[in-house]
Amino acid sequence: MAKMISVGPNDVLSLTKPTTKFLCPASSSTHNIEFLRFAIRDDASKRVFFEVGHGVPMVGSMEVDGGNFRSIKYTFSENVLRLPIVSTSLTFKVGEKAVTNFRMIERHYFRNQLIKSYDFSFGFCIPGSINSWEAIYDVPTLNDDIIQKMIANPFQTMSDSFYFVDDELIMHNKACYQYVREDQAVRLGGLS
Repeated sequence: MAKMISVGPNDVLSLTKPTTKFLCPASSSTHNIEFLRFAIRDDASKRVFFEVGHGVPMVGSMEVDGGNFRSIKYTFSENVLRLPIVSTSLTFKVGEKAVTNFRMIERHYFRNQLIKSYDFSFGFCIPGSINSWEAIYDVPTLNDDIIQKMIANPFQTMSDSFYFVDDELIMHNKACYQYVREDQAVRLGGLS
């Protein structure tokens, strides 16, 4: 078996298109970090576009791609693409090992072109803890032409999410997105 090359934050920040494979094996996640709840909402109206978690009724649409828990397909209302400010909340549990300098870098692409990049630092997490993290951030403005292309081309919008502890890559997840018209989102249930 070939040895994985060490990947650091600067490596993923220099990516200009989505990765074609996972940059670390699932076995790299030795800190037993478990994501318990995640939500995305419009910061101004507090309207929830997506929410998933233990004991929480799911809002929005998500499917695990091909049975691989590290690759997910999302369906969102087109309105998500027009939000100026997004609020996200994340609840996660840490295993019996302390997590120092926990950091997430998320890169979003449409047709192999970088459109958004986020870099979040969670800092230190004590062993066995449940942690909540809220972020409010400006979303880069997309012109109407690119929004229409993203709607017309389902699952060609992709993201790579990289999780680091002390600058060592411990998790890499991939996602692809479908954006649907508002009336279709309402019919799908809960996506509006």
